[in-house]
Amino acid sequence: MEQEKPTIEGPDPATTLAQAAGLAEHLQRIGVQWLPTADAQSAQALATQFHVADEVAPPPQVENTAPSQASPPASAPADVASPTATPAIATPPAAAPSPPTAAPAFAFALQSDTAAASEPYAGPPLAADARAVQLAAFAETVAACTRCEILSKCRTKTVFGEGNVTPRIVFFGEGPGREEDLSGRPFVGKAGQLLTKMIQACKFAREDVYIMNTVKCRPPNNRNPEPTEIENCREYFQAQFQILRPEYIVCLGLVSAQALLQTKLSVGRLRGKFHSYFDSKVLVTYHPSYLLRNPAAKKAAWEDLQLMLRDAGLM
Repeated sequence: MEQEKPTIEGPDPATTLAQAAGLAEHLQRIGVQWLPTADAQSAQALATQFHVADEVAPPPQVENTAPSQASPPASAPADVASPTATPAIATPPAAAPSPPTAAPAFAFALQSDTAAASEPYAGPPLAADARAVQLAAFAETVAACTRCEILSKCRTKTVFGEGNVTPRIVFFGEGPGREEDLSGRPFVGKAGQLLTKMIQACKFAREDVYIMNTVKCRPPNNRNPEPTEIENCREYFQAQFQILRPEYIVCLGLVSAQALLQTKLSVGRLRGKFHSYFDSKVLVTYHPSYLLRNPAAKKAAWEDLQLMLRDAGLM
């Protein structure tokens, strides 16, 4: 007895209708107009809408042969194969990769501070307005700096520096604290309030001097900057000093003194005398935060500042 062959059923009409409706909804959502009939003008408009007129594959040839590779691509499809055919949309070309961030372009050649004790600052000093322009440009470079992975990720704001751009004195600290990180200004917390009093005791106002730090981002938990972090910022504070060219640099604490003078000596060994950084006289004293923890050291810090004032003819 011959076995009856199984009947192959076609797709369920309801399923087919639902799939077609879903496809139409998807095409409409992404901006493709539904074409009920083949129409060359509509196809051209659709290709123009997606900006792929030069990338759509050419229509099939009359002969059943592939088009020659030497043939130029068709500008647009001449027709749509069927009412339900999905238009061929070419993938837009990938955007060109962004060029790598260039190193900061300084308007002058930075001098190596290994010879700072024996050489003057290079070139003539800039006028005040030119100094302000260059400092502002470097501040923008610092704000975008990612040389230190940890510091650049945990900072709120970079702290470049502020004050008189033609100062006799620059106060050079360690790094931003919490208040400085939030405000973007140097020495505005409790240590900054004490520094302001120290500046006023010297018969200056804050706006008469320039205030800056060794590193421009707050280290986590106010820890000391790592040697690599100091080196990453060296180019920035070098540029600041070369623009400002102060008569005196007051190093506040161990970090700034050792970074500027390239030494391992302690504050106790460095204070009480002048050192040299190009044309600037360098005075080392205690950091205001140290003075807050050790009030007895304030007398020694005042003696350091008096040494500078006498040398400057202000006492």
